Amino acid sequence: MPPAPIAARPAPATAGERLLGLGAYRPRRTVDNDEVCAPLEDVDPDWVVARSGIRTRRFAGVDETVVAMSTAAAGDALTAAGLTASALDAVLVATMSPDSASPQVSTRVAAELGTTAPAFDLGAACSGFCYGLEVAASLIRGGTARHVLVVGVERMSDLLDPRDRGTAFLFGDGAGAVVVGPADEPGIGPVAWGSDGGQADLIVHAPTWQEAARGLGDGVVPGLRMQGPAVFRWASTQIAPLAEKALAAAGVGVDDLDAFVPHQANNRITDGIVRALALPDGVAVARDVVDTGNTSAASVPLAMHALLTGGEVRAGDLALVCGFGAGLTYAAQVLTLPPVAPSSAPREG
Repeated sequence: MPPAPIAARPAPATAGERLLGLGAYRPRRTVDNDEVCAPLEDVDPDWVVARSGIRTRRFAGVDETVVAMSTAAAGDALTAAGLTASALDAVLVATMSPDSASPQVSTRVAAELGTTAPAFDLGAACSGFCYGLEVAASLIRGGTARHVLVVGVERMSDLLDPRDRGTAFLFGDGAGAVVVGPADEPGIGPVAWGSDGGQADLIVHAPTWQEAARGLGDGVVPGLRMQGPAVFRWASTQIAPLAEKALAAAGVGVDDLDAFVPHQANNRITDGIVRALALPDGVAVARDVVDTGNTSAASVPLAMHALLTGGEVRAGDLALVCGFGAGLTYAAQVLTLPPVAPSSAPREG
């Protein structure tokens, strides 16, 4: 007897997907370069600015957990989208700094929001938010979901060795969230993405927690270790061609853009990409790294939010976004910028 046929997946009743609302959360505590440089040898605040462009960053307090920050940003994104959590069909949290391996951050965020929608974490480091956008768009495009929450959240301060002169001053904490939903016209372009695991050793967490627990770390604090010059060379040469692929896939050119929102890794890297793409002067370039540092998976939504609330761009404008980082992972898309919550400012504790 032949097996029973499987019912066809419902066809999506939409021509495309777009970002319907954006929210952000920045921790209360601002940490300046004087503070982060204090335990570092031969590193002063002016050197940090010259090297990275970073002047301050936010470090989360005990109560500002990855779940709490995600929930706050998600609530504002839902408000901006004019929706409640009951409308969500999936919750996706991109992070490289979860507070535990189990339970996942996403399931607890879903519970805090009041939904039992499917929830899962995504680990792609600084590319995590852009990866999440493509997963969300694919879920909607395939008819599995209609509204998907995508959160990028990090407590990078938990992963830092404050004595490591290569990373201690670079990173910060925070969360950004968007609701992705159906649209009459596409608002998220095709993704250009990939990975280069052959260079995974450029950014590592060492010693691992397990090695440290077994006393194998020689007293070294577990933390991010980065081969900074190699990462800089890789990002400076590889991300502009990736961005060009995303532009070509979306059928637009740099003259069509209103904004460029790269992962907020380093102002010098951003400068190099801007030059390589020959972006027109009228394109707003996100520089959130100056005040927020590198927030990994949270950096792209936080930077979008800063541009929108700062009045440099408006909802409906066209932006090129890209993420790149540990793994190595990378992704870029062209998208239509979403509205933000009426509060107009990122929520702070």
